Amino acid sequence: WENELERSDHSELSEFFKKTYGPTGAFNAKPFEGGRSWAGARPERRAIGYDSRGIASHMGLLRRFIKVGETDLAVAELGLYGVRPDLERMGIGHSVSALFPTLQELGVPFAFGTVRHAMRSHVERYARTGMLSVLTGVSVRSTLPDFHPYMPLTRTEDLLVLVIPIGRTMSEWPSGTLIERNGPEL
Repeated sequence: WENELERSDHSELSEFFKKTYGPTGAFNAKPFEGGRSWAGARPERRAIGYDSRGIASHMGLLRRFIKVGETDLAVAELGLYGVRPDLERMGIGHSVSALFPTLQELGVPFAFGTVRHAMRSHVERYARTGMLSVLTGVSVRSTLPDFHPYMPLTRTEDLLVLVIPIGRTMSEWPSGTLIERNGPEL
């Protein structure tokens, strides 16, 4: 649970995210300055993997409504995914399957997440297991995490959409080429 984290946990997670996301661009590490352990929406729950060196991996989740085409849909949004750089390509990402009982407990029909197209080969490895589907050709509209009078209130992005059937089958995922998040990206 998010409210079980102490200030020291947030500080450690902040450092983890800066080191994990920083190599992809200084701007990607910026949201985690000052001990902040979330970038957009704050997660409801977190799965944090530890080893003798500290945080090894992280996945956040948040129940929310999205609109797929014209259909309102409750989902568990997955985000804030990271693996410590020295552990990449060791299969830790497959631990996402350990979240399945938690996702079932939340009572949502689907888990949903988005990644940049640069992550395509990475996420397609998981799709081969049948655990998730990768959708292309879908735009995702979200609010920005912070309000600035000189910036638009929302952004629409062309992303890869990841869907994990939890309480329904993939054939029950609504059709549509636009997904509206009810809030900022996790």
